[in-house]
Amino acid sequence: MRILQVLPNLDSGGVERGTVEFARELVRQGHESLVMSNGGRLVGQLEREGSRHVQMPVHRKSLGSLALVRPLREYLRELRPDIVHVRSRMPAWLIWLAWRKLPRGTRPRLVSTFHGLYSVNAYSGIMARAEHVIAISHCVERYVLDNYGERYGIGPGRLTVIQRGVDPDTFFPAEPDAAWLSGLHAEYPQLAGKKVVLMPGRLSRWKGQEQFLDMMAALLADEPACHGVIVGDAEPSKAHYRVELEQKAAGLGLADKVTFVGHRADIAQFYRLAKVVCHMSNKPEPFGRTLTEALACNAPVVAFDQGGAAESLSACFPEGLVAPGDLDAFVRKVREWVARRPAILVPERFLLRHQVQATLAVYRHLLESPR
Repeated sequence: MRILQVLPNLDSGGVERGTVEFARELVRQGHESLVMSNGGRLVGQLEREGSRHVQMPVHRKSLGSLALVRPLREYLRELRPDIVHVRSRMPAWLIWLAWRKLPRGTRPRLVSTFHGLYSVNAYSGIMARAEHVIAISHCVERYVLDNYGERYGIGPGRLTVIQRGVDPDTFFPAEPDAAWLSGLHAEYPQLAGKKVVLMPGRLSRWKGQEQFLDMMAALLADEPACHGVIVGDAEPSKAHYRVELEQKAAGLGLADKVTFVGHRADIAQFYRLAKVVCHMSNKPEPFGRTLTEALACNAPVVAFDQGGAAESLSACFPEGLVAPGDLDAFVRKVREWVARRPAILVPERFLLRHQVQATLAVYRHLLESPR
């Protein structure tokens, strides 16, 4: 099959990394993989792994972006993909406006993935207009059915739940690589000899980094050997948020006890180093990719019992769940898992190979179905 995935950019984040991983698996299985985006730091990896990148400013949320509809239609007409898979709202609008004017008998089949619990409005509704809809968790499935099911005729025949898959070739239990660890300690000597408590994720007010700092302040009162590590960057337009977090850390007396390491491509090594991985989003997340990645590396995860995070941990490591917003209980859980290392098993449905096969099954079903 010739498959075109479309998303705003390929810079960082769970959707972006998942797109690149899925593209690699498509190539491995002999399919032709194309990805359209405005570009970003992951383009090089995408192309090295055999996919073709098509640069297009499909990320811009403005009326001016409507000028892209005709060029997109011509591109689809010339490329003739079997499947177009949209992964975000703005690109979905542009693709849908281009796609719907193509001849019904020859146009590609259109698939969308709800990667988030978007605000409920007509703008978000575009994700429900695809011929088939994928939800990344049962939490998202309920959201889609409750808010778009009746209006857009979405039922079991048009909606499939496919969990985001962990790549076991990248995320697996092991000790941190010795050379990597030596390099890390040379760059951040304050981490040597410490019990690392990890907070991965894009720097954003709702991701919970501020609560993580409060949690670390409480934890260190009894566990002085611990050291917090925050992995992730803010979007360029929100770079000031990192400064705010650093100032908060200093105000809590954590300037030398919590380290910000920015965006990292070696996140699996951090999972292997960590005694505990924290997930502290202050609102329900649709899935929580960092949870299953960490668990696949046998790192215990502590997370609030809500949204997709609760769904993933209930299946993989229910011992890590804490009532939403209960910081004291969170500290107690972190303290518990700092002291011992559990054995963790990630079910098959959370692995990349299952995600790939399930998604390909959706594609094949569509291609065999009446238009």
